Amino acid sequence: MERKHNKALTSRARELRRNMTREERRLWYDFLRGYPIPFSRQKVLGRYIVDFYCAQAKLVIELDGSQHFEPNAIAKDAARAGFLAGYGLTVVRIPNNEIGQNFDGVCEYIDRMVKQSLSQLR
Repeated sequence: MERKHNKALTSRARELRRNMTREERRLWYDFLRGYPIPFSRQKVLGRYIVDFYCAQAKLVIELDGSQHFEPNAIAKDAARAGFLAGYGLTVVRIPNNEIGQNFDGVCEYIDRMVKQSLSQLR
């Protein structure tokens, strides 16, 4: 198992934090930043940079654009989820269009996933 932090990706993660997508900005500034359980954004975990990470709940939130629904991307995302599962993490994938169309539902879903994960860890 690789170390969780990969210094080679730190500058790229910093760049991604400065240049978040519209959907990432909305989820971060309108929900996750003020969430009572801390989240990190654009967090380096091994060979990957994840969109949002909650260490306490062992949860990764990934926002997916349409390219993630192509066969090659589906396979890569599955490999990524498997790698992160090696750290004991659960990956939750949310389509970008859900942020614009059902933001409250997305927030409720994330809240439910965090609470479920925390209850299983106790």
